[in-house]
Amino acid sequence: MISLYIFYFFAAILVLAASMVITVRNPVHAALFLVLAFFSSAAIWLMLEAEFLAIVLILVYVGAVMVLFLFVVMMLDINLAPLREGFARFLPAGIIIALLMVVSMGLVLKNGYFDAIHLDVINQPVPESSNTLELGKVLFTEFIYPFEIAGAILLVAIVAAISLTLRKDRSKKTQNPDDQVRVKRKDRLRIVKMESEKKNG
Repeated sequence: MISLYIFYFFAAILVLAASMVITVRNPVHAALFLVLAFFSSAAIWLMLEAEFLAIVLILVYVGAVMVLFLFVVMMLDINLAPLREGFARFLPAGIIIALLMVVSMGLVLKNGYFDAIHLDVINQPVPESSNTLELGKVLFTEFIYPFEIAGAILLVAIVAAISLTLRKDRSKKTQNPDDQVRVKRKDRLRIVKMESEKKNG
């Protein structure tokens, strides 16, 4: 019974934080509310005995992605007025999509797929094992090829991002410090000897 109250507590915090992410005007506050939503989701996953997913959510999203978001938002001077101009225009479409998502989730729950009968196999404890160990076994045995393909795609994405960053913009003229250091006097200075002109009269 206590675990049920704890679940409702973190679920309420999650819903409130997710609502504040899309309603607050300050982007820094929105990012902080998103961090709170991640922590609430991690707590719910801990209650579901998914320790690995909870720790990864905190380490990856809160520790890396959200720090990057906050850094970009605080360092860049973003004009929020143009970003909010189309909010009212796309609000009806957003409400329709939200209602469709709620109806689809209701149909899934009503179908009884998540009943205790279907979850007997999932809820059976593995003797002398953990979720992280079992996840590693499945990931590196049955799903080894999709895992390697995902790693190759991420590697290609990293190389492409680095190449786009290092690409020179030909429209901007910049100085090359390496060429400036290697320059010699004869390349910059040319002495021309010529006779002096005499004024007539």
